[in-house]
Amino acid sequence: MNERFFALPEEKQRRIINAGFFVFANNSYRKSPMSEIAGAAGISKALLFHYFKNKRELYLFLWDQGAQITMKYLREYGCYEPVELFEMMHRGMRAKLKVMELYPDMTAFVLKAFYENDPSVCGEIQKSYERYFGIQASQALAQVKPEEFRPGLNLQMMYQEMHWAAEGYLWEAMQRGGLEREQLEKDFERLLAFWRSVYGREGGKGETP
Repeated sequence: MNERFFALPEEKQRRIINAGFFVFANNSYRKSPMSEIAGAAGISKALLFHYFKNKRELYLFLWDQGAQITMKYLREYGCYEPVELFEMMHRGMRAKLKVMELYPDMTAFVLKAFYENDPSVCGEIQKSYERYFGIQASQALAQVKPEEFRPGLNLQMMYQEMHWAAEGYLWEAMQRGGLEREQLEKDFERLLAFWRSVYGREGGKGETP
C-alpha cells in the first residue's frame, strides 16, 4: 500500500474498502480474487494493484481498518467516558450499528477474518486481534467501579466473557444468513439486561440498559 490510496477522495476510499469487505466477507481468503474486488469498487485490477501490492496487503489493511473504524466510533459515541459499564456497552452497540450503516459488510468481514485459517494471514490476524482487544478491554475496564457489581467478581474475566458471547452471537447470526440491524439491536438489549441481572450488585433492579 502507498500514499496514493490515502490521497484519494474519502468517498472513493470508502468504495474500495467496502468492496474489499464485501468480497472477503462472502468468500475465503484464497477464493477472493483481486479482480472481483476491483470490479465491485468500479476500478481496474491494475489500479487496485497500484494502491495495494498484493492481496495479502489489502486483506491485512482491511482488517486493520475494521479495528480502527470500530475504535473511532466507540470514541465518538462516548464508550470510554466514565459511565456505568452496561451503559458503556449500550453505547458500544449503537456505535457498531452506525458502523454497519456506513460499512455494511465490515462486521461480517471481521468475523470471517477472525476464523480464517489461511497460513499467510491467520497468524497476523490473531496477533492483531489480541492487541486491539487488549486496548479496548483496558479502556473499558478503567472506567469500571467494582462496587456496582456482585462482590468477588473477576471483572476482567466478566468483560471477556461478555465480549466472547457477543462475538459468538454475531458469528451465529451470520451463519444463519445475515446480520439484520433491528434484530441485532433487540437481541443485544436482551443480552445487556441479562448480564445486568447476573453481574449487577442488586441484579439490576430499577435500572434499564
